[in-house]
Amino acid sequence: MSDGGRPLPGTAPRHRAVLGYLLLHAGTVLSTARLIDAVWGPTPPGTARAQVHAAVTAIRRVLRGTGTAEVLQTRPSGYVIVPRPGQLDSTEFDAAVAAASEEDPEKAAVLLREALTMWRGQPFADVNADYVADARARLLERRLAAVERLMELELSLGRHREVLDDLSAEAAAHPLRERLCHHLMLALHRAGRQADALAAGRLFRRRLAEDQGLDPGRAFAVLEQSILHDDPGLHLAPSPPPPAPATAGRANFLPFDIPDFAGRDEELDRLGAASGVVTLAAIDGMAGIGKTALAVRAAHRLAGAYPDGQLFVDLHAHTAGQAPLEPGAALEVLLLQLGLPAEAIPSGLVARSALWRSELAGRRVVAVLDNAGSADHVRPLLPGATESLVLITSRRRLSDLDGIRTLTVDLLPAGDAVELFTRIIGERAHAEPLAVLDVLQLCGFLPLAVRIAAARLHNRPRWTVQYLAGRLRDQKRRLTELSTADRRLAAAFALSHQHLDEDQQRMFRLLGLHPGHDVDPYAAAALADTPLDRAEGLLEDLLDAHMLQQHEPGRYTLHGLLREHALATATATESEQARHDALTRLFDYYRYTARTAVDRIHPCGADRRPVVPRPDTPLVDLADPAAATVWLETERANLIASESHTTEHGWPVHAGHLASILRPYLGLAHHADAPAVPAQALRAGRSRGDRARGHLETALTPCCDSGDRIGEAHAPDDLAGVYERQGLLDAAHRHLTDELALHRLRGNRSGEASVLDRLGGMHRRTGCHEEARAYCRQAEDLYHDLGRAGDRAGALDGLGDVARAAGEPARAVTEQRAALGPARDHGDLPEQARAHDG
Repeated sequence: MSDGGRPLPGTAPRHRAVLGYLLLHAGTVLSTARLIDAVWGPTPPGTARAQVHAAVTAIRRVLRGTGTAEVLQTRPSGYVIVPRPGQLDSTEFDAAVAAASEEDPEKAAVLLREALTMWRGQPFADVNADYVADARARLLERRLAAVERLMELELSLGRHREVLDDLSAEAAAHPLRERLCHHLMLALHRAGRQADALAAGRLFRRRLAEDQGLDPGRAFAVLEQSILHDDPGLHLAPSPPPPAPATAGRANFLPFDIPDFAGRDEELDRLGAASGVVTLAAIDGMAGIGKTALAVRAAHRLAGAYPDGQLFVDLHAHTAGQAPLEPGAALEVLLLQLGLPAEAIPSGLVARSALWRSELAGRRVVAVLDNAGSADHVRPLLPGATESLVLITSRRRLSDLDGIRTLTVDLLPAGDAVELFTRIIGERAHAEPLAVLDVLQLCGFLPLAVRIAAARLHNRPRWTVQYLAGRLRDQKRRLTELSTADRRLAAAFALSHQHLDEDQQRMFRLLGLHPGHDVDPYAAAALADTPLDRAEGLLEDLLDAHMLQQHEPGRYTLHGLLREHALATATATESEQARHDALTRLFDYYRYTARTAVDRIHPCGADRRPVVPRPDTPLVDLADPAAATVWLETERANLIASESHTTEHGWPVHAGHLASILRPYLGLAHHADAPAVPAQALRAGRSRGDRARGHLETALTPCCDSGDRIGEAHAPDDLAGVYERQGLLDAAHRHLTDELALHRLRGNRSGEASVLDRLGGMHRRTGCHEEARAYCRQAEDLYHDLGRAGDRAGALDGLGDVARAAGEPARAVTEQRAALGPARDHGDLPEQARAHDG
């Protein structure tokens, strides 16, 4: 790191490691989890997140001292380096090399020599991090490719004596570099040193055989024979390129371009922008999203711009029943497609890769590398200096490939999905347009699912679109319905699942159990019972593998069909107890955090809410009401979904607690959702009343024995609620009376007022108007003394309800007018509405 050539002080080794990775991926936003993985690998320390944040702060401080702090930017999903033109030497180097490819040999040699002066020693020489070895190798490969090209140009210009020293030094430093040895032998021979040239060749052969068990390539062998026979042609030009096969310009190995391809105009335009430019493009997306169809359509459309051939190889990274195609085997396929005879193709990966780059150097081809598993899977297949276009498809993001354009394919827009469905089934789609939309929605607008559904309908002329939609609505059989003799959506998902490691697979399965729409790392940590950093890392891994989607930073969601696959896989793989434990941890987290958040924004009623245990899983920091409000707003749908799930699937205590905890928040701010939660809790109470009552009565005994007065006071309150919902009012009254006595014994006037208020409401509903009036008046007096204006308004409104029920309308009007004053003072809009309505 330097400023105008002067090293900058103040960056520690760990700071340089973080900075180096940011610079390697300049222009790309990197999450903290990805930085941790790059620096420490699979076993980061517990302080890794703090160290990354400290490193960013330190780097920003140093940059600020040079007036360039703006190059390091913080984004919602991480950090990004955005260098100004001329600031990043690797970018300048690449630009110079690219410019050289467009010039004549004389100018190109000048540009390459200037570019190579930017190299000053070993890349990342003072950096110790997990990513360094691979990054250093890739950077050095770029430098060596430029050196080799420069030597080739100098030899073509007759400067063999001038480059001998440089070539000798480079060949000695890289003794297994075939192209360097090739150039050295040619330079020695042209300088009249035939014996030295042959000796250099023999030394290279011996080293290659001893180190890698390989023989040199065909071009090397041809050069050796030419030097041995003192071929006059060697003195006129560098080793002549092999003649281009006669069929090269007409070779088209692309698969069939499907006629019912629909939509993707924007994506095709983006890929078309690469025409005529040296480009690599990676198309990534989830299983079934249509990556291959898009790449093939683009390659067919661009064929005219690449007259020397249209090539295709399936790398089989996600092909059922087949192992991934090794890079060496893929290179053999591509070289044969270029027209090379089998005997001219060397056996080793390095030699094949070198021959592939050499063959592409003078051609313009478009090559589709389909179904890649990782960056390492395709790295040996990438061209060097060429005007060809390589399109790569993968279910994973290939962000580790330098200089590559990435295109993430999303779900089909509704209009394109309708077009695709209609092209397959024909006129039947026009007769049932609403049913078509139902089917597409149930397919999640996933192209493979749409194709399978349309194919089934096409082959069943008696079916209507509405009938198909009805079959797809059955969630338990939807994935089974989305299969044909040759295509199964579940199989495509299963292959993606198999390519995850064990921890990633488990996280994916557990996410399928979540009853809500999305998760954050805290909820994921609770489900998986894992540290927060590990949970976030696993979520990011699943995102990179397109097993998850992300519509906003920090929130992760499953595509609907993938969610069903995850749930089915969890049911088949995880024991019933493991699934129950995972959900219990999740509901414990939601219940406790919801209680904390509601207490922050409604502190006055905290003593009336159930006391819940603190979970052992990571907890979000809700230090102030603003943070609490944000959390509740973000998680509201998940909390309501959790309330529903706990009600219907055997967590009655959690259901009751969530209903009680969320009541003030939903009642004040979200009236549409407010009735749902208590209604669900009521169903839980009715359907599982005996079980819930048993739990609460059992819980009451240890509270009394241990002197836990808070628990002793809340247990009767919860029991009273269960009894009241079951219609056992005498029992409910008894437990509320017990609770009232406990609050009075403890001097808890707030709790006493709340119980009196409940007793008033219970007596009003049973027609005991005088008793109801007495309880409500006592509650109103206590609320007045405690300064709880909103609750006092509620008690006065309750007195109005009693008067109205007793047939005293004038008295009811007086009480409800009295309720308006404190309701307005407290800013309680729902209570004001109740008073006006009464």
